Amino acid sequence: MNRLGMTPSGKALAALALPLLAPLPALAHPGHAEDLGLLAGMLHPLSGMDHLLAMLMVGLWAGLQGGRARLALPAAFLLAMLAGFGLGAAGLVVPGMEAGILASVILLVALAALAVPLPLPLAAGITALAGLLHGQAHGAEGLAMPGFVLGFLLVTAALIGAGLGFAALLQRIGFGSGLRRAA
Repeated sequence: MNRLGMTPSGKALAALALPLLAPLPALAHPGHAEDLGLLAGMLHPLSGMDHLLAMLMVGLWAGLQGGRARLALPAAFLLAMLAGFGLGAAGLVVPGMEAGILASVILLVALAALAVPLPLPLAAGITALAGLLHGQAHGAEGLAMPGFVLGFLLVTAALIGAGLGFAALLQRIGFGSGLRRAA
């Protein structure tokens, strides 16, 4: 504990959650319908804190889980996101979708920050639901054009990969295992 009474895992969670408190339009998606090509799709996941946090946290959590989760959680997120694009393009609009996206981001941040170990099917289900909501939101906004979707998925995979890399770094310095014990 430090002089503020925070444990190392509490400080890590606070640092990861801090961007959620920033006064940014995290769930707004303005200015992306002008160009639905590959470049627009590649840039879009970098345009909002909700995207960045969700995708980085999927990778971080998967990496801290280790084993089959390193592949299963990213695959679940990406495949469900692709399905979500299709469902959204088909006109399916989930009530409370934006609130669900926000809740999924908060949940992924908490699970990754605390390195919460869950059974693989449950962890994959959580990441799949988050991916489905993100994809569905963009499909419903008319963004399910092939180039845009491909670019979006490529950068999403790269962000998840960055999260996996960060998890490997944390484990190398012994931080990830400490969080797992604290949880």
